[in-house]
Amino acid sequence: MKKVVLVYSGGLDTSVCIPLMREEYEYDHVITVTVDVGQPEEDIREAESKAQALGTEHYTLPAREEFARDYCFAAVQANASYEGYPVSTSIARPLIAAKAVEVAKQVGATAFAHGCTGKGNDQFRIEFTLRALMPDAVIHAPIRERNLTRSWEIEYAKSRGVPITQSVEKIWSIDENLWGRSVEGGRLEEPDYAPPEEIYRWTRNPQDAPDAPREVKMEFENGVPVAIDGEPLSPAALIAKMNRIAGENGVGRIDIMEDRMLGLKVRENYECPAAVTILTAHQALEALVLTREELRFKSLVDAEWAQLAYYGLWFDPFKEDLEAFIRQTQKRVTGTVWLRLYKGSLQVIGRSSPWALYSEELASFDTTTFDQRESTGMVKIFGLQARMYHALKQKREGNSTP
Repeated sequence: MKKVVLVYSGGLDTSVCIPLMREEYEYDHVITVTVDVGQPEEDIREAESKAQALGTEHYTLPAREEFARDYCFAAVQANASYEGYPVSTSIARPLIAAKAVEVAKQVGATAFAHGCTGKGNDQFRIEFTLRALMPDAVIHAPIRERNLTRSWEIEYAKSRGVPITQSVEKIWSIDENLWGRSVEGGRLEEPDYAPPEEIYRWTRNPQDAPDAPREVKMEFENGVPVAIDGEPLSPAALIAKMNRIAGENGVGRIDIMEDRMLGLKVRENYECPAAVTILTAHQALEALVLTREELRFKSLVDAEWAQLAYYGLWFDPFKEDLEAFIRQTQKRVTGTVWLRLYKGSLQVIGRSSPWALYSEELASFDTTTFDQRESTGMVKIFGLQARMYHALKQKREGNSTP
């Protein structure tokens, strides 16, 4: 019996893959795998219902806590942002693919399929992980391999009795996990098209957000959040709560032009209320406890980590090397951050830590602990080489003006 494990979301692309694998690839046993990384419960139930209706052997694997703890919080420690948005869709793909490999080993399959297009990033992320964890796997990508369009998929789905919610007029593609929600497709691909309010689910329109500011206290230990307003929470529960709080106050909408891995520049819409809020608080705490040189170098390390995460290279040794430095710095990123959320704006209004490098006694203009006169010599030699350069330049150019 020919078996294939289909990485299955229940959306249009992956749903049409089921009849395609049977009709065009001649697999008589399709196994669908849906991984719960924080998408709505109704989406998971819908995927299960579709899989059952289409006659597959289906697995739903719970992974919310694992995703929050090992993926989202790793992104927090690395301040992971790519071109202006917190990496979210990308960090879920390695976990989803790894779970698909677990199922494949369980059922004795060595072939995989996915619904990624040939224009997007997910084809790289998913296939890298599948090959890293099962090097001899056969991988099919029907949408890419057959150069299919969304319009063709919709008509094909209708002809095969595949239940879908998309139409040619309303063709948005939505991806959700705990850390973010992306919406793309249709007119949203046009850079000058104003997104309609109906595409948003996690965030209120800022003008409709509460008229009173919402202040939040967030506690961190070793670089990850552990409590909100004094309430200790598990990683997944904490992210979910912050998604609600920030979303209600209109925080977390992101509309950017994004450079995909293939070099395509695309318009993307994201909702990341928890991610935006937690990352802002985390960076505020780092600024309090890390040295200037640590912050300077960590910004470079964070950018490299974020790019690897965006590319889906979760199992790259370079990522492990970067994380060795990141983990060392996070040992001191413990403390509390206070934030104010108001009609789409997010402001850090306070921070404290037992590892704070701030000293009021030294920094205040109203103390004499720091003898200002001792700075005189340092000021005189500050920028010495640059001053020597300009003196030589003026001399060689025959300009005696000081």
